Amino acid sequence: MQVTAAEIQEPKVIGVRDRMAAFIELTKPRIAAMLVLTAAAGFYLGSEGSFDFLLFLNAMIGIALLAFGVATLNQYIERRTDVLMNRTASRPLPTGRVTPNEALMFGILQCVVSEIYLYFLVNPLTAVLGLTVIVGYVLLYTPLKTRTSASTAIGALPGAMPPLMGWTSASDQITLGAWALFALLFLWQFPHFLAIAWMYRDEYANAGIKMLPVVEPSGRLTARQIVLFTIMLVPVSLAPFFLGFAGPIFLFGALFLGIWFLFESSKAARAKTPLRARRLLLVSVIYLPLIFALAVLDHR
Repeated sequence: MQVTAAEIQEPKVIGVRDRMAAFIELTKPRIAAMLVLTAAAGFYLGSEGSFDFLLFLNAMIGIALLAFGVATLNQYIERRTDVLMNRTASRPLPTGRVTPNEALMFGILQCVVSEIYLYFLVNPLTAVLGLTVIVGYVLLYTPLKTRTSASTAIGALPGAMPPLMGWTSASDQITLGAWALFALLFLWQFPHFLAIAWMYRDEYANAGIKMLPVVEPSGRLTARQIVLFTIMLVPVSLAPFFLGFAGPIFLFGALFLGIWFLFESSKAARAKTPLRARRLLLVSVIYLPLIFALAVLDHR
């Protein structure tokens, strides 16, 4: 039987272990782990002189808490649309394993603690960037998803912050290298999220979420954007080499990954099928950690 929106207000009696698992699920730990990995790479690439392990540890804790809090508040805001989609209907709020008030308080607490942690144990600049993530993702991107397809571009701005925050955590400044990592992650998000949107466009339409494949069902504009942003990503991804903080191994590796990504983007754009979109999604998930790993391994 399909869960209705009204049912998300009815908490269910579950055990302590299941309750803990539900709260952990609210934080989207797998997504947070990927974001923290890009932040860790940013910290390493932005470090000058000896590597400050204690500062690194504090930065990763603060950024992880921020990612957890933003994910929790995102699910709190989207609880009434999540219940309408199969891919999200089993989340803690739609299933009543966590109440809306609990999720709201949990998310706010994590965000507040993360900001205090970053401000005092890392640096104020990184804390300010963290605040822009909260405002941009929670207060702008998430509510706009049911109003305009431009929300993808708006959400890509806070979504690209982790490596920039990692860099500023180490150096306490925003340099051209930091912006290069930001731009790489910003552009990567478009083929990644448009692939997801194409795969689940019917569910998004049912929930009233105005992703591009929903407002433009033919898929022509979606296909163009997937290819266009991947084309832009390829030269931008080479910036660490030309800015002098990654070597030739990175250059050739990033070029290979970029061409592979572009090849898969072109195939997905031509086919316009869920199968090819899923393939593109898989490639994008492989691409991101590999290119950041290459930059770290060949750091100059």
